[in-house]
Amino acid sequence: MRPNSIALMSLAATVVLGACASGPATQPRMKMTEPMPVSITTPDEVKTSIGTLEYFDGVPTHDTVDLLYDYVDRARAVQVFIDMLPAVSMYQLRQGQRDIGAKECHQILIWDELMDSKSLVLTGNNTSLYTWGFLDLEKDGPTVIELPADVLGILDDAYMRYLGDMGAAGPDKGKGGKYLVLPPGYEGDVPSGYYVVKSPTYCVWNMMRGYVRDSVKTAADGIKSKLRVYPLSRQDDPPKMEFIGMSGRKGYNTVPPNDFSFYELLDKLIQEEPIEFLDPELRGTIAAIGIVKGKPFKPDDRMRRILTDAVAIANGYARANTVFPRDPGQRIYQGTDSEWVMAFADKSTAFEIDGARRMDSRLWMHYNAIAVTPAMALTKPGAGSDYAIAGLDGEHEPLDGAATYKLHLPPNVPVKDNWSVTIYDTQSRCMLQTDQRYAGINSSAKGLKKNADGSFDIYFAPMAPAGHEGNWIQTIPGKSWFIILRAYGPLQPWIDQTWRPGEIELVEGN
Repeated sequence: MRPNSIALMSLAATVVLGACASGPATQPRMKMTEPMPVSITTPDEVKTSIGTLEYFDGVPTHDTVDLLYDYVDRARAVQVFIDMLPAVSMYQLRQGQRDIGAKECHQILIWDELMDSKSLVLTGNNTSLYTWGFLDLEKDGPTVIELPADVLGILDDAYMRYLGDMGAAGPDKGKGGKYLVLPPGYEGDVPSGYYVVKSPTYCVWNMMRGYVRDSVKTAADGIKSKLRVYPLSRQDDPPKMEFIGMSGRKGYNTVPPNDFSFYELLDKLIQEEPIEFLDPELRGTIAAIGIVKGKPFKPDDRMRRILTDAVAIANGYARANTVFPRDPGQRIYQGTDSEWVMAFADKSTAFEIDGARRMDSRLWMHYNAIAVTPAMALTKPGAGSDYAIAGLDGEHEPLDGAATYKLHLPPNVPVKDNWSVTIYDTQSRCMLQTDQRYAGINSSAKGLKKNADGSFDIYFAPMAPAGHEGNWIQTIPGKSWFIILRAYGPLQPWIDQTWRPGEIELVEGN
């Protein structure tokens, strides 16, 4: 029916039935007429935040249909961004490795001089000896990881969901061992002598951190000499390991996009993975915006405009959620006005509370970081690691790269191993690229000065404050920044919060 036809019918109904403009037409008294609750009717004109919706006796006009379809398609696309960011982030992490020619399970990236700011990795740090690769269980089938001793390893699936720990937090207890990762639906024989991990996706991220005891080189050499990754089918003739040095390397990007290409990457992921890794409802939401397993993703001009608008809104929400998180569980020092937040709300690495998904907590984590394991949020003294993040100063203002700030760490920082402070770019959420190769300070760094009472003051400024050169992290005028304070082996005072860092304090404005 044409819009003008609906308008004429609506006018006629008004004359005959005495309808008022603010509600549905008054129904004539018929033999079967019963009073109709207003709550189940729709007026001919309804004003909403997306515009005025017009109806003829509950039937929307063509313009209203277009308005509503555009809104719901946009809303679904925003939700898809929020729901699928972990998976797209993992896909881009894998794509970054493919882009530099590493596509096989035995091709392992290693930052054998530690990670610097040239690597575009979400909140990576310059303290850990990172090394990682990807398993392709569709191509290779069951895959073996021979893990050396003194390594902390994580296995995450294509949705960046935790599959299992290896090394210090895993069943080998840091002594090393053989792990066997099985593909989705595997029903073959499983040989003995392995720690077995089952994956719901073909893609599995094999992420490891080596412990630096004597030197970075010694730790890196230990991994290179003993780590082995190969398909089980080639156990008698495993491929030669290839370690790709990443320290200082250009052109490596693992950060998921926040423009229309986000949905293009999601489509590639959906085509590569077994669709069963998502539940039917989530599959349905993704399909509703045109991304369907086994079909080409070809949005028309209208849908492309909607998706472009949706990803801008979703990205804006992710940034608001990052700096001003609404989930109170993100706040480390709850009940105070502290700006210190944690990546996993209430330390739940499953992003759950009372059986419900903590959507904003999961979004915060995956917009700003990678890797999920319970070892990143342990509350056992001396075990694992913990993180405190600050993106505003003590007055709740954005951090200005042209100004000078100070972070005070009270005496006896409670860590078994070490602590570090790393600075990040608010645009990319990667290490801030300045004149300093390493965008941060480690507690074992040469030149780091301790105050007379055993405390530390860390300075952030474009130029080093006189006398504090060893405690200085460089910033850039015109840019904002945020930091992560990492505790490796946090002790009880950190866990029970009897020790806490100061807020970021503005020392001198721009």
